[in-house]
Amino acid sequence: MLLLAVACAAVPPAAPVDAQSLPIEIGAQQEPFRLDASAERQVGRLIWRGGLSLSASSANFGGWSDLSVTPDGRRLTSVSDVGGWFTATIEYDQDGNLAGLSDGRIGPLRQPDGRPLAAKDWADAEAMTHMPDGSWMVSFERHHRLWRYPTLDGIPVAVDLPLEFRRQPFNGGVEALSALPDGRLVAISERYSVRPGFNVGWIGVPSGEGHYAWSRFEYATAPSFHPTAITRLPDGSFALLERAFDIVRGVRVRVMQFEARQLAPGAAVHARELAFLASPYAVDNLEGLSAATGSHGETLLWLISDNNFNPLQRNLLLMFELAK
Repeated sequence: MLLLAVACAAVPPAAPVDAQSLPIEIGAQQEPFRLDASAERQVGRLIWRGGLSLSASSANFGGWSDLSVTPDGRRLTSVSDVGGWFTATIEYDQDGNLAGLSDGRIGPLRQPDGRPLAAKDWADAEAMTHMPDGSWMVSFERHHRLWRYPTLDGIPVAVDLPLEFRRQPFNGGVEALSALPDGRLVAISERYSVRPGFNVGWIGVPSGEGHYAWSRFEYATAPSFHPTAITRLPDGSFALLERAFDIVRGVRVRVMQFEARQLAPGAAVHARELAFLASPYAVDNLEGLSAATGSHGETLLWLISDNNFNPLQRNLLLMFELAK
């Protein structure tokens, strides 16, 4: 019944983000680490550094499926599964913990003819990564594709993809996408598998403007869990989110890590668990992940959730420090 109530309560916006980007006021309510008011401040190897439940002065604010935080930790950018993006300045308290967002701005992702994306089947942005040249790569599912944007309010160019990219389930495409400093791409499908217990991933090596040479690897998964985000950590390894949901246990999220040396054509990547997030910890439909180095040299992780434009869900922004 809960699952039915959640589905019935979801009300996506009737119109796409306005044709031009606009400033928005972002409301940020402090989120407790645990609902039971425990004094605990660590789960697994993640140390709590603050959380926010976000709202904004725009009906299009929601559905946030991935995010990118600048290396200095000052600005964040996110994309929505209804074809929008927003960016904001991250505010910290005197102890360097997450306190709020300011200078917000929201705008539309465009299609190659310059018009804003509108139809859900074409606007379902699920992953993003900041490329070494400053452009953005965005992954869309349903009509599975990668589009490269010079800026997020710019005109995209389609990227050549392997034929099997189209074999991904309609609503289970690439939600985990990351760029390496040399321009290579790492992409992992949420639900495409060719053998039990492993999801298909691809490594793309640049081979000319808009072209990549693609090879396949596999990512080992646990039953019911699906990869929804990946980011490269300051030490060169990778962190990922894996999400599961059922009516009895609700949302559960595993925060994972694997070493870069595991990535190779034909390889099977096995990640280790850093933390397990489930009630009473702060958790929702977490789909976005980014990392940067803090002011004291610590590794910081930011997680963002997709509220599905559902009043029973939240746009959460969480910040953790990775314990050594």
